[in-house]
Amino acid sequence: MTGEGDQRSTIHHPAHKKYNLGLIGFPLGHSLSPQLHHAALKAMGLQGEYRLYPIPPLPEGLTALHTLLDRLQAGDIQGLNVTIPHKQNVLPRLIHTSPTVAAVGAANTLFLRENELFGENTDIPGFLSDLEDLKPFSSSIALVLGAGGAARAAVYAMLSAGWQVILAARRIEQARELAASLQTALHPSLKPISHTIPLESASLTNLLNSINIGLIVNTTPVGMFPHPNASPWQSGVPFPPQAAVYDMIYNPGETMLLKQARSAGLKVKNGLGMLVEQAALALELWTGLPVPRKAMWDAVLPKLEDAHAA
Repeated sequence: MTGEGDQRSTIHHPAHKKYNLGLIGFPLGHSLSPQLHHAALKAMGLQGEYRLYPIPPLPEGLTALHTLLDRLQAGDIQGLNVTIPHKQNVLPRLIHTSPTVAAVGAANTLFLRENELFGENTDIPGFLSDLEDLKPFSSSIALVLGAGGAARAAVYAMLSAGWQVILAARRIEQARELAASLQTALHPSLKPISHTIPLESASLTNLLNSINIGLIVNTTPVGMFPHPNASPWQSGVPFPPQAAVYDMIYNPGETMLLKQARSAGLKVKNGLGMLVEQAALALELWTGLPVPRKAMWDAVLPKLEDAHAA
């Protein structure tokens, strides 16, 4: 597996009358990816199908995972997205990866380049693009909640964009491990994570009393259905008065965290824009064509609004 410069060259398939695309992950019952991609393909005037491939975690799903990657290698499938729990599991099969994938240790977009499997990560530019809507920020210091795979992508993205990052996690050991592993993966010109703290009331209070936090990013699953009334923010801890809050969760559209932050007068945003943008960037890699984001938004917003109303 090799890195290949910071490039996002598109992959053209002019001979294909129909694009066979899909998503690997588990579980996938509530995925919005088919709606996003089918709407975009239709708006682009392209024939194609985007299927869900629910593959259980390893070792149970190992054979099915390799079978699907064999189909991509053979040209039967033109592109695959990858989500939990397989963003790391696909790496051994990739001949080439982008520097982003190498640094984060996760690929979410796969395709053939010169008959060899290539892995990219569109989550990171998708996240950074979506953050633009929250500008301006009161400071360039961000507090990231969580220390799992989503946190790793968010922290790498923010450090690469010049943010100073503080990591808060319930398992402080996991946060320290993430900080240490990212430090070895980052370009020497980038600052490492400034420090890690436990995700608990006392630590947050001490932090907020001493540092001007400009942005809070939730990368944990706390607040997702079926537990929409849960929040990762510690009870009794006031929000930084000038901060913006970004929650990577998009279903429900307004999590308890975002409700709390909005009530405190903060700017808030959910992760739907990141979902749309990472999907659009993947489809551009697969087709070599510009993707109409509006068609994607129109396909998923009503569904989330209906679910919220229910």
